[in-house]
Order: sequence, then C-alpha cells, then structure tokens
Amino acid sequence: MESFEYVVVGAGLAGAATAWQLAARGHDVALLERTTPANNAGSSHGSARIFRYAYPDAFYTGLVLQAKNGWDELARLSGKQFITPTGAVDYGAVRQPERLAAALSSHGIEHELLTATEAQGRWGQIAFDTDVLWHPGAGVIDAHDSVDAMVAQAVAHGAALHNDWAVASVKGAAGDYILTSEDARAVKAANVIVAAGGWLRQLLDSLSLPSGYLAGMPHIEVRQEQAYHFPYADQSSNETWPTFIHKREGWQAYGLPGGSDANFRGQKVAEYNGGKILPSAADQDGLIDPVNRRRVIDYVERYLPGLTPEPYAETTCLFTNTPTEDFIIDRADGITILSPCSGHGAKFAPLIGQFAADLATGIGPVPEQFRLAARAIAAGAR
Repeated sequence: MESFEYVVVGAGLAGAATAWQLAARGHDVALLERTTPANNAGSSHGSARIFRYAYPDAFYTGLVLQAKNGWDELARLSGKQFITPTGAVDYGAVRQPERLAAALSSHGIEHELLTATEAQGRWGQIAFDTDVLWHPGAGVIDAHDSVDAMVAQAVAHGAALHNDWAVASVKGAAGDYILTSEDARAVKAANVIVAAGGWLRQLLDSLSLPSGYLAGMPHIEVRQEQAYHFPYADQSSNETWPTFIHKREGWQAYGLPGGSDANFRGQKVAEYNGGKILPSAADQDGLIDPVNRRRVIDYVERYLPGLTPEPYAETTCLFTNTPTEDFIIDRADGITILSPCSGHGAKFAPLIGQFAADLATGIGPVPEQFRLAARAIAAGAR
C-alpha cells in the first residue's frame, strides 16, 4: 500500500492549489481525484469565472489582494496568464454600490461611482437601474487552465496524481489514516486534506472526525446551477464587455465574457443560486430547468440590450453553499476540511491553497471566520 505524508482529496481549484503549495514546500503529497482534474461534474470546470475585488465586506477585498499575488506567481511559473482583464460593474438596489466602494477605498483599489446615466454612456449594451460601481482591476479566470497549471506545478515538485480515485472513506487517527476508494483500493496518509466540494456532504460521515466536530459543521447546501451563453447582438462590434453583478430584491444575476468553452461568442449569464437543491453532488443530472431558462432569457431581454436573447449554449455546474457564504478551512486531528463555496471561491484559489497548507502543516493561521469553533462561538453570541 502506498503511503504519503499528505493526501489531498479532490483536484478542483482548491485541492490543486493545496497540492501545489504542499509539494512546493518539499512535502510528500498525493492528489486523489474521483475522475480527472477540473472535470465537468465539479465546480472548477470551464474557462470563465469572475475575478473581482468588490465585496461589501472589506475582509474579502483584502483577501483578493493576497490571492492576486498567488495568481501572479502561477502565471510566472507557467508562462501563461490565467486572468483576462475586463473590469467589472456592480449595481442594483440590493448590491449597494456605495458600500462596495467603501471597501475598495479601504484597500486603495481603483474604482469609480457612476450614475446610471453615466454608466449607460460607457456601456450602452447594459441597462442600468441604479448607480454603478466600476473597478477596472476585475477580470475573467480560466478555471480549467488554472487547475491544470496548479496540478502541473504540484507534479513537477514530486506530487503523485491519482485520477479515477473516488474516496469512499477515511479511517484511522492522526498520523495513520487509511483512505479507501469506491473500488476498494487504499492508500495511507499521515495527514488528509479534504477538498471535495459538492461531495463533502456525502463524505462527512465517512471521515474519521470527532463527533463533536461534526456536530459543529454548518449546513452545506449543494445546488445544480445553470448558466447560459447569449451571442452579442453585433458580432462585428469592438465594444468591451465588463463582468457584472446586478442585485435587486429577490433576484441576483451575474455575467461575464464567455471563454473558450463557448467559443468567445457572447456573454455567460446566470441567476445566482437559481438552481435546484441536491442531496449531494452525486445527484446532479445536468438537465436545464426550462423555467430558469425562461427567467434568464426574460432578464436578458430587459437588461442586456447588447445581447441577442437566445442562448446558443448552456451548461450546469455545482455551487456548494454555507449559510453565511463564508468558506470552511478547518482542521480536526490530522484531517483538514477545505470547502471554498457559495459560488465565489474561484478567485481565492491560490490563497486558499496557502491557507490549507499552512493549517495542515501547523506553520500558519487561517482567518478565524473560516474555523468551525469560531462559527460556533459567534452563533452562541447571537
């Protein structure tokens, strides 16, 4: 039976980043992936994820600044850029552009607050209904290429990548775990990092975690989200499209220039958390809800005049949500749980890998709001 110092479960953005960090520090690492890295059944597939600094909480804005250093390092090592600059616009009565601007100001990040009329003059392809926050440092992440690059860095530093290795259980104690696959293979590990995304829920009871720790785990909601690619109304136009988040009462939409998986022909548009809730990632069926499709088409007709309201491509993906939309990065005995989620984890991937590696090796702290003990104390205070 193979034996490793650290075994990382899941080769999406979070797991790949963690394996890269651990291997680059000289640790003996295996990366176990249930199919292949960044596969279509997970949350890290495709070529279009939003990179942005705008958050209502300045805490997250600061984390994006830290994460950008990791993206720059990955680009330097790989000789390839993974973030295409586009800028971003945020608007809508619930989005509160002024609050976002305050968070950006606290970190010295370039931005502008525009009236709806001023914004319409710049981006006539979008119909704005409130004041607008513009920050030019935003862009689009190629998630699939990023995973491939981080896995390549991990392997280059000696990590072992095991594809088609679906973990069924983790048994044992710190320093001596046995991971068993669904087809009865096994590896040993002194430490385990679980970055299973939408599969975390179904794995929890199969992990060798203290019962009290499991009792403190927040509810994890898995959704099968839907995204649609709409063609540009004028394919010959040189108009530059920013990414956008539009949030009003009862509705949140987001969009970004589609990547290579949709032939760069239009905008990827979706309703945030508009998909059905699943028992676990294993229950996804990849089917588009026609009611959701109609809702998004109606939105495009009303608010995105620069697009033809007929999707030329559509896809599903997984969102794994916590009640607060905060991440889980925590450790019990020799097992580290790593669940960046709620649809906004991609931009933090290099930093999440650093946090997880620091926590698993004991050399550095993790923000307290990602730790389960801190969550429990906060919940008790409420």
